Amino acid sequence: MSTVVRFAPSPTGYLHPGNARPALLNWLFAHKTGGKFILRFDDTDASRGTQEYADAIRQDLTWLGLTWDDSFRQSDRLPAYEAAAERLKAAGRLYPCFESEAELQAKRDYRVKRGQPPLYDRAMLKLTPEQREKAEAGGKRPYWRFKLSERVIGWHDLVSGTREVKLSAVSDPVLIRADGTPLYTFTSVVDDIDSKVTHILRGEDHITNTGVQLDIIDALGANKSKFSFAHFPLLTGSDGGKLSKRTESISLRSMRADGIEPMAITAYLARLGTSADPALMPLENLALDFDFSRFSRSPARFDIAQVLALNRKLMHGIDFATVAPRLPPGATEAFWLAIRGNLDLLAEARGYWDVVAGTIVPPVIEGEAEFLRTALELLPAEPWNDAIWSDWTTAIKDATGRKGKPLFMPLRLALTGEEHGPELKALLPLMGRTRAAQRLAVAAS
Repeated sequence: MSTVVRFAPSPTGYLHPGNARPALLNWLFAHKTGGKFILRFDDTDASRGTQEYADAIRQDLTWLGLTWDDSFRQSDRLPAYEAAAERLKAAGRLYPCFESEAELQAKRDYRVKRGQPPLYDRAMLKLTPEQREKAEAGGKRPYWRFKLSERVIGWHDLVSGTREVKLSAVSDPVLIRADGTPLYTFTSVVDDIDSKVTHILRGEDHITNTGVQLDIIDALGANKSKFSFAHFPLLTGSDGGKLSKRTESISLRSMRADGIEPMAITAYLARLGTSADPALMPLENLALDFDFSRFSRSPARFDIAQVLALNRKLMHGIDFATVAPRLPPGATEAFWLAIRGNLDLLAEARGYWDVVAGTIVPPVIEGEAEFLRTALELLPAEPWNDAIWSDWTTAIKDATGRKGKPLFMPLRLALTGEEHGPELKALLPLMGRTRAAQRLAVAAS
């Protein structure tokens, strides 16, 4: 049977590393097995989801290099969920409820005070037709719960081995709201069955959902043995807490705006939580390398510093042809080769372009006026060649007796405005004599 996987985000926020990771892992597994990758939007909650976020998710996935073989929205499949719900009602597995949230909370509080787990008491199973008719006549609309079986349901997890859920320890889940809209727990099962999904790869926080959904699969008459599961340990943030799509500072969108390359992100996420170190390689190579057995059962901490380190390594090796369309207009290969070894982020190239081709105002360097005026007097006329820096600094050394840091630091500050950066041997020919002379004069004033 051909592998079919799905990534099913709710369009209620921007992608962050915690939900980009399952998208990537599903894609890698599909491509390793020659299977199919489905992008499904779980958007039945119209009060929270937006088209803006759905579009943003597609854009972010495309930016990462992830493509999909099929895509659909749950909001377009409401008739399928209605038909499945009718089958469950007919089988006595979906029953109407009328308690308010306040009433449910009171029941939970009562059970907790008595030392019992806050499970739903199934009181509405005893509802008579007359009681239901009276409630609806009074303006109440039922929401619908799924009657879980009393068994322990288990499966072999591709990441964590034997797993099981004791369904008697779980409240009957609400599958349909009072307004008639179906909930994720239900719609996911219907979609997975209809889409012929074979493998469900998601986070450890879905373990209980998996037990419940396997019970729903049985109740709908589908073959649950056709589904395989892999639950990856969750990603945590720097504080150890779960990553949230509402943490804007760490969204894929913000990382992209900061100049982090998609390959740095995919290289990091593909092996985060495994026994293998991240390696910069194309997605196709990452797919060939994908292996469930490498994943730990412990939560993995997302460290943006490690992503930046990978990004830095990527920057240092990227060729000019690849990056040229994203450099400032007029930037040359000589410029790129001069600066790339100093970049953490591509966005930093703009600052170096201002150094060689723009206008910067260097600081006035206290106590160095005489030295800088001497350097200006010794600055050779153009044309310049690649030996200009060496020739010029040798002349300055001979005239002033300076060497090492006392020689080079004032020149760097005057010419670039910074204490550190690319080699001036490469930058000086790019900035030209007029620009260099103007900065030396300002720094000496």
